[in-house]
Amino acid sequence: MAIDSSWSITGLEQALLTASTTPWLEGPLGRYVRDCEQRWFDATTVDLFGFNALQIGLTEMDALSANRMPQRFCLDPNAGDLYAQAEMLPFAAQSLDLVACPHVLEFSSYPHQVLREVERVLRPEGRVLITGFNPVSLWGLRRMLHGKRDPWRSGQFLRLARVKDWLALLGFEIVAGRMGCYAPPINRPGWPQRFRCLEAAGDRWWALGGGVYMLHAVKRVAGVRLLAPRRSAAWKAPPILAPSGGPVQQNQPMKDARND
Repeated sequence: MAIDSSWSITGLEQALLTASTTPWLEGPLGRYVRDCEQRWFDATTVDLFGFNALQIGLTEMDALSANRMPQRFCLDPNAGDLYAQAEMLPFAAQSLDLVACPHVLEFSSYPHQVLREVERVLRPEGRVLITGFNPVSLWGLRRMLHGKRDPWRSGQFLRLARVKDWLALLGFEIVAGRMGCYAPPINRPGWPQRFRCLEAAGDRWWALGGGVYMLHAVKRVAGVRLLAPRRSAAWKAPPILAPSGGPVQQNQPMKDARND
């Protein structure tokens, strides 16, 4: 994989910097969101194969921990392996197999450009995993009523339909997705645990009302598809040759020698 080393250390958007370093992620509500998304990332990435994977931002959560690709990088200005902007990824075109974007789009001033860069660096059939806060939820309602005092409310909440449209325009196909974090966003100890019953009920009765959405999309390229390797002639079973006395009768019971 080619990495462009000419980029200077610029960092992500300042809002993402603030959200990544805040103690909010270690609080009750932050852990609630992080644990929900971590379970989804683990379940989704464990069976994704390739060579190179990238996580953009939010190093407090290892979105690639369950993945087995040999090369895994994290792009973050604070504690990541690489230092760059999400809008200008320092990777060659079609050099990555997987990109994880936990809450990257909503903390970028140019979220569509971030997706364009992700599309550029992904190989055909490469995967992108996206999480974001859902504006059509109790979380979005609290942000609208109480302002942006907490870091998680300082980003621009993007509607799920809008993100899906952007992905479709860039040639991505959404293959899986779900909602999570149905509990009210109250940052008090033990509060999310009181509403655990809402997780199962929300998936069934309020499927679009979760506090966060999680998307799994595949980069499709017209005329390109993965083919299984052909078996060579050496793999084929040798033919069964009949003796010169006549044809062989298949699946016939063997005669008892005592009857001869």
